[in-house]
Amino acid sequence: MVSFVNLISGKWAIPILYRLIVIDAPVRFSTLKRAVAPITQKELTRQLRLFEQRKLVRRRVYAEVPPRVEYQVTALGKSLKPTLDSLADWMRKNGKALSVGITEAPK
Repeated sequence: MVSFVNLISGKWAIPILYRLIVIDAPVRFSTLKRAVAPITQKELTRQLRLFEQRKLVRRRVYAEVPPRVEYQVTALGKSLKPTLDSLADWMRKNGKALSVGITEAPK
């Protein structure tokens, strides 16, 4: 469980990964940055490197001038979609209770 939390910890981890899953195609850094705004370039770079190390995202560098870099979610990354969908569904159902400080889940 701790490993999973470490995998998706951080303010931007889930939005970045989910966006890559939804796009499901190679995406340039600048396009991804706009899609998860207002993330900083430094934070997006850091998170993408972590995802790449964990084999959730593939990075492809093209030998062009100027250099072009694209990111794409891997099959392993895509396999997180049902889990992330479940988290999103839980938030839709329980978001109001969280915002008003209710600690007991609705029945």
